[in-house]
This record gives sequence, structure tokens and C-alpha cells, in this order.
Amino acid sequence: MTTSTAPSAGDLFAQVLRQDHRADPYPSYARMRHRPVARLDDGSWLVSGYREIRQLLHDPRSSADRLDPQNKIPKPARSLLMQDPPLHDQLRRVVTEEFIPRIMGMRDHLGELVARLLDAHISDRPGRLDVVADLAYPLPVTVICELLGVPPEDEALFGSLARRLTRGLDPVDTQTEEELRALDEARGELVAYLEGLIAERRTDPGDDLLSGLMFHPDPDEVMNPVQLRVTLGLLLIAGHETTVNLIANGTLALLRNPDALARLRTDPDLATPLVEEVLRYDPPVQMSARSALADIDLAGTTIPRGSRIRLMLAAGNRDATRFDDPDRFVPDRADNAHLGFGGGLHYCIGATLARAEAQIAFTALARRLQAPRLVTDPPPYRENAILRGPEQLLVAFDGLGPDHAPAT
Repeated sequence: MTTSTAPSAGDLFAQVLRQDHRADPYPSYARMRHRPVARLDDGSWLVSGYREIRQLLHDPRSSADRLDPQNKIPKPARSLLMQDPPLHDQLRRVVTEEFIPRIMGMRDHLGELVARLLDAHISDRPGRLDVVADLAYPLPVTVICELLGVPPEDEALFGSLARRLTRGLDPVDTQTEEELRALDEARGELVAYLEGLIAERRTDPGDDLLSGLMFHPDPDEVMNPVQLRVTLGLLLIAGHETTVNLIANGTLALLRNPDALARLRTDPDLATPLVEEVLRYDPPVQMSARSALADIDLAGTTIPRGSRIRLMLAAGNRDATRFDDPDRFVPDRADNAHLGFGGGLHYCIGATLARAEAQIAFTALARRLQAPRLVTDPPPYRENAILRGPEQLLVAFDGLGPDHAPAT
């Protein structure tokens, strides 16, 4: 007689980091939730329950400075995603004041960009579209480059650097020495590029986001050169890499749920709740991290001060104690308080822009692609475990409809 042993929290965490689990990590997440707060062998803590994650996202004892929560050593400037108040609040306030006004009223422009990208395939009858390379990637990279004032001829370089740098977000022990060296090279290239761009704006400012950050009207809140460079790097990655996955993951969900696709084709207003459901059902950011500034009591367990905490956002998003039938894609799901954009002080600054880009992209795909179907299912996935999404998403279709909404 043989007995089976349930996998440990460490085993399950290792599974979701492995490439062969990238296409469907959700069974592993479901098993994690049997112990919503669990200690790993390295002393860190795995938190996979919705309510527990949400509590930590709003708990001031849960520090975003996951590298040195006790401030024992001097540390270089880090992005606002890894800063606590008061510095976090100052940096976020400056970015918000310069970023939000520039994205208001962009929906028409976003629609034009999506139409242009799809029109490149208008002669393909029957056609084939790689949703990642042909839409999900070029749309947000063009937008963030326009906002930052990156010249159009540099968009390819800018986007390439971002894709290379996202690998660095995954745990170091999942990366090879070659990958780590490549990351160092990419960081060096990005720093050199940004310093050149900053130098240009210093003598020739414009109306772009970079100029706004450099010449913020409040002299007490102007970023120093290192903070400015780090913030630009954050906007580069967060400004489009997550949206690439949002659009690709959502398109995949729509093609696997043809009833939802058919509804969206005739009811474009469905795009608003549908994007929220994509952010819950298959979020572009699967996990995040915090550190405990003090002992934290959570679900009957005490997480000791100084501990590293891994927040499994994608696991929490499918917690049956919070969401009915959580493994089903429900495009008009009510009360959808998902964790797709994080929460608390570090709620995603770019959430409004990402939502608009995804809503417009999904609506255009549903309206214009005639008889779309997946070529490969599951598609190949990128190496990244934290920013998870397809490397390629091939869709065959019978024709491309006109770029206008149907008459009502």
C-alpha cells in the first residue's frame, strides 16, 4: 500500500515558477489556498487567500521595501513601487500630477492606434494575426513612448529593453548566470539611454511627461537625477509590459469563451466589466512581495518582523470564499473587487490607461475579426512567472471588418 503526500507550500511555489506550469498555474494556486498563509523553507511567507492578501496590501506594517525593511544599510534610490511613506507619497504625488492629466481624453487616439494596427491585416483573406506582436505589444509601447517623449524611431529599442528587463522581476534563483549577465547589460543600456534623453530635455523641454517630471512646478518635489531615472524605468516597464499581458490574456479568454466574444461584438459596453474580469481571472501580474515591519497576525498565524512575504495575487483572485464560481470566466461579473491592480498605497497608477487600452482593443477585435479562432491552444508562454502572458497568440480569421461601430 502506498500513501501520497500533499505537496508543501514550497513545492507549490516552485511549480508556479516553472516554465512547464506557465500555461496553467491555477491548479497549483488552488492547492496553495488550502493553507492561505504558509511558511517556506527559506523563512519567507506565502500568502494566497484573498482576504489575507487584501489585509496585507492595506497594512502599514507590510512594507513595499522588500529588500531592506529595517533600513539597516544605506540603499540606492528605488522606484516608488518599493518605497514606503513618506518618500513613496512624495514620488507618487509628483508622478500622478504629471501623468493623469496627460492620459485624459486619449480614448479617440487609442482607437486610432488600434485601427491602424489591425488595418495592417485588412488584405489578409483569410488572415492570421499574432495578437501579441501585432497588437498587444505595439499599442502600449507606442502610447508610453508618446507620453514620455521618446522619439518614434527609438520605440523598438525602448520596447526591447523593457522586455529584457522584466525577466529580472522573477526570483533570482530561477535565472541562469547568462540571464543575469544579460539583465546587467540591459540595465546599463537603459541607464545610458535615459541619461541621454534627460540631457536633451534639460536644454530643450517639451510638453511630454519627462519634461513635466523634470520641471515640476513645486521645487520642493522635483526629483533628483537618480529618482528621475528610476521613475522613468518604472514607467517604461509598468507602462506597457503589464498591458501587453492584459490584452493577450483577455483575448485568449474571449476566444476560449465564444459566447462572451459574441456578446461583446454586439454590446461594446460589455468591455468595461469584461476587462475587470480579465484582471481577476487571468491577471497580467501574478504575484507581488512585501516585508514585515513588525509581527503581523494573519489567519491565526504570526508572520515575524523582518520576514519576506510573497503575495500570490492570482491565487487570491480565484478564492471561492470571495468570488462565486471563481474558475469560470464571467464577463459581467458583479462586485468584482479583484487584486489585478494591487491595492492600498501602491494601487497601480496606470490603471486608468491600461483599462482604456484593453477595452478598446477587445472591442475592436470582437467587432472586426470575422470568425476568429485560436491556431494553437495553449499558446507558448513567456519565461516570466510574475508578469505572465503568452509569447505568441496566433489567431486565424476569415476577414477583417470595417473600422466603425455597427449602426444602432
